[in-house]
Amino acid sequence: MSETRFTKDHEWIRLDGTVGTCGITDYAQQQLGDVVFVELPEIGRKVAKGEQTAVVESVKAAAEIYAPVGGEVVATNAAIVDEPAKVNAAAMGDAWFFRLRLADPREFAALMSDAEYQRFVEGLQ
Repeated sequence: MSETRFTKDHEWIRLDGTVGTCGITDYAQQQLGDVVFVELPEIGRKVAKGEQTAVVESVKAAAEIYAPVGGEVVATNAAIVDEPAKVNAAAMGDAWFFRLRLADPREFAALMSDAEYQRFVEGLQ
């Protein structure tokens, strides 16, 4: 079973072996509003934890998406480039942004658990 972890920038990463699937949380997509554009990283790009990796734009704002962990981009989700509104419909599911092969699994372990993230979001409201 895969485990999902979260960042304070409202990204999530779901680990499957040494590859993590990354996206934005439901909270993030709600704050953005209707998503109209997504820019994804190039496959093969190496990123550091916290590095800007993708961009999402909505009718209200543009936001940078940061790598929750360091690693190499091994896949991107072309479906959300073609249909950005999918991010609003399934932010925590099919509307993932990119997949990373982790450089250091300890970075994943240091991220917030689901319960920790929920408490963090409650503190923002």
